Amino acid sequence: MRADLALIGLGHVGSRFVQLLDERAARLAAEHDLSCHIAGTATRRQGAAYEAEPCADAFELIARLGRSNADLRIVVEVTTLDVNNGEPAISHVRAAIAAGCHVVTANKGPVAFAYAELRDLAARAGVSFLFEGAVMDGVPVFNLVRETLPAVDILGFEGVLNSTTNHILTAMESGERFETALARMQAEGIAEADPSLDLDGWDAAAKTAALANVFMDARITPHGVRRQGLDASAGDEARAARARGRRLKLVASARRDEHGALQCAVEPRELAAEHLLAVLDGGANALILETDLLDRVAICQLAGSLTQTAYALLADVITLSRPADA
Repeated sequence: MRADLALIGLGHVGSRFVQLLDERAARLAAEHDLSCHIAGTATRRQGAAYEAEPCADAFELIARLGRSNADLRIVVEVTTLDVNNGEPAISHVRAAIAAGCHVVTANKGPVAFAYAELRDLAARAGVSFLFEGAVMDGVPVFNLVRETLPAVDILGFEGVLNSTTNHILTAMESGERFETALARMQAEGIAEADPSLDLDGWDAAAKTAALANVFMDARITPHGVRRQGLDASAGDEARAARARGRRLKLVASARRDEHGALQCAVEPRELAAEHLLAVLDGGANALILETDLLDRVAICQLAGSLTQTAYALLADVITLSRPADA
């Protein structure tokens, strides 16, 4: 099976994804009968091209991919999150679906701002809209619920979902300066050159909205999430909490109140030492799902990286290659 791919955005995650396709090419062929071909790319700095021929923009690239005769036509959307309205990623996804292409994305914007619309558009067009990399890197959060928890309702959740802020809090507990810990995350490619999305809580708010939209039919955006971020002053709070045998964490949560209204928040929260989220150090993340039949189900990752996020894209591509009845 041949898959033609168009990459919209080619930053750290997109570049690592391309490397993974090459590194795993033999295994994809042997285990999944899958051959992946990068048919085109579109970036803000370098423009767009399809089969080495220039395109006017990402939308022309998508249209040309849609006319490919490959077994699978996949748009891989990895542009940067825009917390104002999720664009242009949402428009890229719409265009891909309209062109008859499947969509794989690690961008939180489409799921956080327009999940229900895009889900329904994809269903009507007979294509898939997959986004495992949008939350918790390569950990299969969405697949866990979709594939292994049939007939279970998600009543709420709480988690530590941002690696940058958890790393900084852990470092400051030990006396490291805020600026030093942040610089290390930037050097490793985990935090962006402009870290405001992480520090101001927008990244975690977008993930909260995405999870709530998919699991709880919330139909909210990151702007509907109560949000408080972190700055250097959190160091004193983190050290004071540790001295009392507790931990300070930036916790994302969603649950319905007694009136049925959904309450979503991202906020620093002091946790008891035995709380699952309290034991997460460095870049570790975890999500605790509150369910109607299974009580609480937790999924953790002990470290996040570009490779893990890129792997989520690869896993979604593999999912598209599987027979519908598999």
